[in-house]
Amino acid sequence: MRILVSGASVAGPVLAYWLDHHGFEVTVVERAPAPRRTGGHAVDLFKPALEIVERMGLLPAVKERETGTRRITLTGAGSGRPVRVDVDRLIVAFSDRHVEIMRDDLSEILHGATRDRVEYVFGDSIASLREDDGGIDVTFETGAPRRFDLVIGADGVHSNVRGLTFGEESRFAEFVGTYLGVFSLPDHRDLDAEMLAYGDVGRMAAFYSAAHLDEARAILLFRSEELDYHHRDVPRQKRLLREAFSGAGWEMPRLLDEMDASSAFYFDSITQIRMDSWSRGRISLVGDAGYSPGAAVGGGTSLAVVGAYILAGELAAAGGDHERAFRAYESELGDYVRYSWELGRRMAKTLVPDSRFQLWATLRGTWLLARLPRGLVRALAGLRRTSVRMHDTIEPKDYSGRERTGRERA
Repeated sequence: MRILVSGASVAGPVLAYWLDHHGFEVTVVERAPAPRRTGGHAVDLFKPALEIVERMGLLPAVKERETGTRRITLTGAGSGRPVRVDVDRLIVAFSDRHVEIMRDDLSEILHGATRDRVEYVFGDSIASLREDDGGIDVTFETGAPRRFDLVIGADGVHSNVRGLTFGEESRFAEFVGTYLGVFSLPDHRDLDAEMLAYGDVGRMAAFYSAAHLDEARAILLFRSEELDYHHRDVPRQKRLLREAFSGAGWEMPRLLDEMDASSAFYFDSITQIRMDSWSRGRISLVGDAGYSPGAAVGGGTSLAVVGAYILAGELAAAGGDHERAFRAYESELGDYVRYSWELGRRMAKTLVPDSRFQLWATLRGTWLLARLPRGLVRALAGLRRTSVRMHDTIEPKDYSGRERTGRERA
């Protein structure tokens, strides 16, 4: 069975690994001309995703590249002394197991684990999909047409596969009221396992580094009504960030100046993708393409890893019967997706206070968190287990007892 996967960031390579493991023939197409190695921004791998990474034999490589951030120092606009808290006190509220890693470092590790067994086609994208009873005819922007049995979109919030199959993004995208900017900059503060953060009404900024990087990364969040811009118009996006953080004190003037010279820049709305179904015929979606909880707020990277693992496993368990597998995939992952959506909305409101009182409450809560016993933090978070500690409610299935699939069935 020949399967085409669109997207080579995180969900795509994880899906390719497990599909190949189960005996399917896999091709991954990626619009970027080559694997990205710019470092990206920090993402979180929580307990179920780490279990899957461990099953792939990649946990040592992932832990070797973890950012190493151990402390956060938060300064509130107009407040006095900064508040300091250990990162593990924050993480224990979400999961008992966690690694933070730069997104592109993770992507590089995943690509390295699959490149010798899976066909990768960089610098191309799907132009059209025409499905019939026996398969899907695929045309590409530059490559020759090919035929596959299944097509999976793992190509992010602005998914090309979703657009070709289900229609305009606006039908499924729900803006949560916040925008995100990420860029690289020199590490002038010689950050040593520390993130420096600034909170104000309607906006938040932070910068941090990683143990193996010579430079730093900045992350900027701000509340706004929906803005008019194109997701590839970088000059316009930088102007929007400057306007949003105009007049801010702290380190903001330097951060904004560094932004213009940055070698790596990302900007987008924090948007959730909400669909009744992620599959249609022989086509399905995985990760942010089908059920994004919102960048930087809902654990989307862990969700993508788990979703890719389950999709591959259900295709194996169904003996390649895509209709049966897609139904099982959506059923198995549904609760995790819904919890992630809920958490994403709550985190967006928490990270970017919308009033002076909420800003004070965030600072006070962080101060209190730094002093509570870790066990009490875990217990309090457990009162909302289906949202805050949702990651630890997921136990990845063992698909080793699958039916024969792919080349085995042939």
